[in-house]
Amino acid sequence: MKQPIVGYHKDEEDDWVAELVCDHFQHVRHNPPWFCRPWVITLEGRKSMLGFELNCKKCDEGAPRDKG
Repeated sequence: MKQPIVGYHKDEEDDWVAELVCDHFQHVRHNPPWFCRPWVITLEGRKSMLGFELNCKKCDEGAPRDKG
């Protein structure tokens, strides 16, 4: 299920995590060639992706919320 990004935080390993409107979290790493997301590196890039919809597998699986 597609869910918009509403914020970000870093995890304990210093990787960026997207906070989705559904209250699930999803890593958004830039680790080429496996994950190519150069927008995650800068504040401007992350801001530009607010509202962008990511496929939330946790919603598809009926997983409990990560937040709250």
